[in-house]
Amino acid sequence: MTEILFYSLSIIAIATSLLMIFHKNAMYSVLFLLACFFSIAGLFVMLNAQFLAVVHIIVYAGAIMVLFLYVIMFLNMSTPITIRKSKLVMFAAVLTGLMMAFLLVVSVWQTQAFGQHPEIVDQNIGLAKTLGKVLFNEYLIPFELTSILFISSMVGVVIFNKKEVEDE
Repeated sequence: MTEILFYSLSIIAIATSLLMIFHKNAMYSVLFLLACFFSIAGLFVMLNAQFLAVVHIIVYAGAIMVLFLYVIMFLNMSTPITIRKSKLVMFAAVLTGLMMAFLLVVSVWQTQAFGQHPEIVDQNIGLAKTLGKVLFNEYLIPFELTSILFISSMVGVVIFNKKEVEDE
């Protein structure tokens, strides 16, 4: 039963991410991205990382999706956009994609645990208490720098949308 749920969530995540990339309408792409986020959150729950799944839904499916929708509405991107790319750019994109696929296949092939199910040593590995200890002890500086980055981006959005008051 667990394998069926894992494979179905994985197929949903892959299919919705591909649909998001290849759809011409930006609004539908955002909806496909939202479905992808929820399927990835389901995978986190299966890995016994409930806190990470909840944070993933709150941060990505909540805040980031609102930001994406805001940008789409602000730039009026609801209509499909056709962009003409040169042959050189298309060739570089295909070459880069093939190199990434090659690296993915080689890394999976070289993995010794491929096909084996590792034993979970610590059952508390994905819980909020354990994550909080690691986050605020070992990764305190990157965590605080990320919060500064988020605050500065929010200030930038407010300044960007602030309308000039004309003096009369």
